[in-house]
Amino acid sequence: MDFSERIVLNTDQLDWVASPRPGVWRKPLAREEAERGHATSIVKYEPGSRFPEHGHPLGEEILVLDGVFSDETGDYGAGTYFRNPEGFCHAPFSEEGCIILVKLHQFQRKDLEHILVDTNAAPWYPGQGNLKVMPLHTFGTESVALVKFPAGERFQPHTHYGGEEIYVIEGEFIDEHGRYPAGTWIRNPHLSQHAPHVEVDTLIWVKVGHLLDHQSTEDPGKSLLSLA
Repeated sequence: MDFSERIVLNTDQLDWVASPRPGVWRKPLAREEAERGHATSIVKYEPGSRFPEHGHPLGEEILVLDGVFSDETGDYGAGTYFRNPEGFCHAPFSEEGCIILVKLHQFQRKDLEHILVDTNAAPWYPGQGNLKVMPLHTFGTESVALVKFPAGERFQPHTHYGGEEIYVIEGEFIDEHGRYPAGTWIRNPHLSQHAPHVEVDTLIWVKVGHLLDHQSTEDPGKSLLSLA
């Protein structure tokens, strides 16, 4: 929970931790309190498992990584991205099982829009160089997208104005600090820097601008979400 610290976790090397509900397991990545407040986790639903109806103070953000995640509004396969704002209640379950990336209690105060994106069908846009960018959500200082790197692509050195958070979905993300295979979660603090590149086709989920803890007059420059 120290947002000034750079964090790198290979989630494939973490153990599953039981949740309060039978058949639902978690890999906690950042957590304010045991069962409330700010939390980022990988969550696994075993087939047939479910949660009782509940709400989400300061929202819930989900990317379905594998399987089918469901609630009373529908069934959401791998590649579905959605945001459930404060005031939204649901009773999630999974008939066949699923794995999801979940962020709780992290919406900006006035961000009340419900978002649902099928990233398997949404359009890609040209980014810097040969990158492809799929915008998912923008509000205030925060922007979220998928970014696709073709093999051998390099991105210019840049500063993370307001911080940057990455989850590597496919391939391997690389910068001067290390190599990050699929399943790696990275959180870079405000005004940190790097120059990323890849050797193989790589897909990442990325969020920028959400860790800003003070106003800055510095030029944020080009981030991975910059469109051409």
